[in-house]
Amino acid sequence: MPQFAITPLEDAPEICSALSELLIETVASGGSVSFMHPLSRDDAEAFWQDSLGAAARGERIVLGAFDGNDLIGTVTLLLKLPPNQPHRAEIAKMMTRLSHRHRGVATALLRAAEQLAIAHGRTLLVLDTAVDEGAAPLYERSGFQLSGIIPDYALKPHGGLTGTMIYWKRIGAAAAAAT
Repeated sequence: MPQFAITPLEDAPEICSALSELLIETVASGGSVSFMHPLSRDDAEAFWQDSLGAAARGERIVLGAFDGNDLIGTVTLLLKLPPNQPHRAEIAKMMTRLSHRHRGVATALLRAAEQLAIAHGRTLLVLDTAVDEGAAPLYERSGFQLSGIIPDYALKPHGGLTGTMIYWKRIGAAAAAAT
């Protein structure tokens, strides 16, 4: 398995550019990550500027996986949730370059996000993934439990509706107490 480094990302022009390229590639290949194809460079950069700004404020953590100097994957850990949910975090925007899929990048990103959630005192992780061509097998292998499916939840990047699968996982002290 190729070696890669995972690190929290900061707001820098080269990081925003690399994230934008990854987002555009993901959407073009049918990835359901909240955007429609074709995704403009300006829209992708605006999204990542907002996301990295939220990370700078401590509201989220955007992780990047690197193969040398090349960004090959990302995942976002959402930390800023309503006041009645200080115990949980949400996984969002899991993406891996097409050239690096099925090499353990997403699994490593997910593990790193889980460890950061625990370090931030979180005991529950939640996420959703598209029914059509989503990452359900990855999440299930990583211990997430399916809560249910919401039909016709969102448009697929190239059109047509897809459902979403809602997952959860107890982590840290909550996971230890549950066993």
